[in-house]
Amino acid sequence: MSSMRRALLLLPWLLALPVRGQSAAAIDDRAAPEDPAPLVAVEAPGRLVAIGDLHGDLAATRRVLRLVGAIDEEDAWVGGSLTVVQVGDQIDRGPDERQVLDFLAALEMQAREDGGALHILNGNHEVMNVQADFRYVPDGGWAAFDEFADAPLPAGADLDDVPPEQRGRHAAFHPGGPYAMRLSERDVVLVVDDTLFVHGGVLPELVDYGLARVNAETRAWMRGERERPAVLTGEASPVWSRHYSSDTGPDDCALLEEVLERLSLRRMVVAHTVQAEGITAACSDRVWRVDVGLSAHYGGPTEALEITADGVRVLR
Repeated sequence: MSSMRRALLLLPWLLALPVRGQSAAAIDDRAAPEDPAPLVAVEAPGRLVAIGDLHGDLAATRRVLRLVGAIDEEDAWVGGSLTVVQVGDQIDRGPDERQVLDFLAALEMQAREDGGALHILNGNHEVMNVQADFRYVPDGGWAAFDEFADAPLPAGADLDDVPPEQRGRHAAFHPGGPYAMRLSERDVVLVVDDTLFVHGGVLPELVDYGLARVNAETRAWMRGERERPAVLTGEASPVWSRHYSSDTGPDDCALLEEVLERLSLRRMVVAHTVQAEGITAACSDRVWRVDVGLSAHYGGPTEALEITADGVRVLR
C-alpha cells in the first residue's frame, strides 16, 4: 500500500492528533498575563531545514521533501532525526490542496515515530480559509471537500446563504470543523534552537503581545472557542507582515535586530513573499526568506534552507 493511500486511510484520526515538539528553555518571559505559558524552544536533534509556501502542489511538496532527505520515492519518511519546518501556506492557488494537507498530516506522524519532526506553521492562507476568505480557491478546490457538505456543522456555523457547491469547504474550514481543527494544532510562531520561524514576520509589538499568546489564541479561534484574534490581521500581523521579505531597508533591519536581541535568537526565517532569485538573506543574514514559489502556480525553483551549527546554506 502506498504512503499516500495510508495517509488517506489514517486521516480521520490523524486530524485529532496534536502536533507538539520537545520543549526546552523558555525564551519569551515578556508574554502577556493572559498567556497560559511562555513560548518555548524546540530542539532539533539532527539536521534542521526549512521549506516555503507549497500552495496546493503535491508534486512540488514531494520534490522539496526528497531534496532535503525527508522522504523516499515511496513517500515514506527516511529523514531519521531530521527536523523540517514548513513555514506556512499549504493551501490555495494549486489543485492538490487536500492531498497536500493529508500527506503532511501522515508524514508528521511518521517523522515523530522515527525520531524526527515535521513542524507545519499556519500562514495567511490557512488563516484566510478558517475565516471563510476563499478568494484564492483553485479549480476543484470546492469539490475536494464535498464529503463535508452534509456533515453536522460546527457550533455557530450558518451556511444557509452558501451555494451548495461551496458548503463542504465552508464546513471543513469553519472554526471547529475537521480541517480547522487540524490547523488548530499548528503554531503561527515557532522557535527551533536559535532560529525563529514565522510565515510573515515578528515585529517588536508582537513580542510585547506575547508569542505564546498568539499561538494559544489562534488555536482557540480555530477550535471555535473564541473570536478571531485581531493580531492576525493587518500589516503588523505575523502572517501578513512583509517587513523582512520585501523591500527590506535599514528601518526594517533595526526592527528585526530588536526582536532577535530581545528573544536572544540568532536569526528569523520567513516566507510569504516570493523571492524571484531563489532563497535570499537580508539584514546581515539575520533574516532568511524561503518562499521561492515552489508551486506550479509560480513556477519557481525547488530549494530549501539548511541550518546547522556551522551556519546556513541553500539546498538546490
